[in-house]
Amino acid sequence: MTRLALRHSAVNLAQGFPDFPAPAELKEAATRAIEEDFNQYAVTWGAKPLRDAIAAKYLRHYGLELDPETEITVVCGSTEGMIASLLATTNPDDEIVIFEPYYENYGPDADLCSAKRRYVTLHAPDWTFDPEELRAAFNSKTKAIIVNTPNNPTGKVFTRAELELIAELCQEHDALCITDEIYEHILYDGAVHIPVLTMPGMRDRTILVNSMSKTFSVTGWRVGWVLAAPHLTTSIRKVHDFLTVGAASPLQQAGVFALSLPDTYFKDLAIHYGERRDYLMGLLRVAGLAPYRPAGAYYIMSDINSIGYSDDVLLSRHLVETVGVACVPGGSFFSRQGLGSHLIRFCFCKKYETLEEAGRRLQRAFRGAAD
Repeated sequence: MTRLALRHSAVNLAQGFPDFPAPAELKEAATRAIEEDFNQYAVTWGAKPLRDAIAAKYLRHYGLELDPETEITVVCGSTEGMIASLLATTNPDDEIVIFEPYYENYGPDADLCSAKRRYVTLHAPDWTFDPEELRAAFNSKTKAIIVNTPNNPTGKVFTRAELELIAELCQEHDALCITDEIYEHILYDGAVHIPVLTMPGMRDRTILVNSMSKTFSVTGWRVGWVLAAPHLTTSIRKVHDFLTVGAASPLQQAGVFALSLPDTYFKDLAIHYGERRDYLMGLLRVAGLAPYRPAGAYYIMSDINSIGYSDDVLLSRHLVETVGVACVPGGSFFSRQGLGSHLIRFCFCKKYETLEEAGRRLQRAFRGAAD
């Protein structure tokens, strides 16, 4: 969709990257690191100052004590963190439980591990799941469940009760919980992020994947981390070493600065994205779409039946090629053709000018057609 947006000079509300600058002080920290010659390999599992900073961050925000030497692995973004974790812990024919709709990498990740997928549906408008359906997805072959909270593409934030059920099932079936927590600080309407790693009985069976990308608006830096108990970390580090060797050394040094930013930075981040969410929600409604209100992350799923469409791919192509707005077809986030065909996804990690122009084009297209 980004390639199509460039080809057709469309406003890109498809791919989840900001079109505004990264924090100036963070860019200065990266520049200093390059000038101070942090330009060679760091230790493959991460420069010690960054691992120490990650440990300090989780102690500060969640009261979670981690050993930087045995429980933290720095990786090339959360994308690598997820596949390294799965390759390190699963075997062919193991089963992986995935909530659907899901971030589109999880399916191919399972395939690369020769693992089988078991899907559990998240139901609109609140994207809740049926506890009995989740129970039925677990069995003796279940190796892991992937939990993305706050969730891409729905914006769902899993509640404590939901996470407690997941934790119960993981312990009952001796399964791992692999969590993608990249949007942990982008929360709205009083939603609270709870790392499964902090829950009773889950310290030794949870793998937490995260990154600098979304929190610090540096999606192109590819610096992330994986937190896990030592017996899991040992295997994850081996896979990581052979996948990428290590993340960019100067950007790891800049990460030390980023993770030490005051609490006001993280609070302001949520406030600013919350305002953008509300702004785009309003624009979509005026255009005649039926958006679902996200509790976290920076995406809005929208029902297209309200504007007389039932094919997400055809509408997405029409929007990017004719209307000049790029979104993502909802079917991209589902396992089977036809599921999600009534949905499209917009991202709002954009300048207000960008959102305003997208709203203007959508309103002109849909309201004009209705008139």
